[in-house]
Amino acid sequence: MKIAFSTSGKDVGAPLDMRFGRAANFLVYDTGSGAFEIVPNTQNLNAVQGAGIQAAQHVAGSGAEAVVCGHCGPKAFAVLKAAGIRVYTCEAATVSNALKAFREGTLKELPQPDVAGHWA
Repeated sequence: MKIAFSTSGKDVGAPLDMRFGRAANFLVYDTGSGAFEIVPNTQNLNAVQGAGIQAAQHVAGSGAEAVVCGHCGPKAFAVLKAAGIRVYTCEAATVSNALKAFREGTLKELPQPDVAGHWA
């Protein structure tokens, strides 16, 4: 299974970014092999609008089956759900800690967006 984590860094020790659409990167981790790839999201960092939608499209294109992030807005959530991607919320300090929580089954799956669009 591939899981996409919102992050500002480029390895599993990097901070988990609380934002989805404006996260600098997505670390896509393969639970089967332990390998990961970085999917840059730099084009959306300063987007006036559409950052969540575009970020969700990039994540869907990576083959991820789940997303772990701090928060997810309505437009990104709709795109992720349409792609069959489950969204989990997490307040872990690092991607590694978030991955551990995912493996332990302690993360909460979001049934709907948990923030309004265009939040800081």
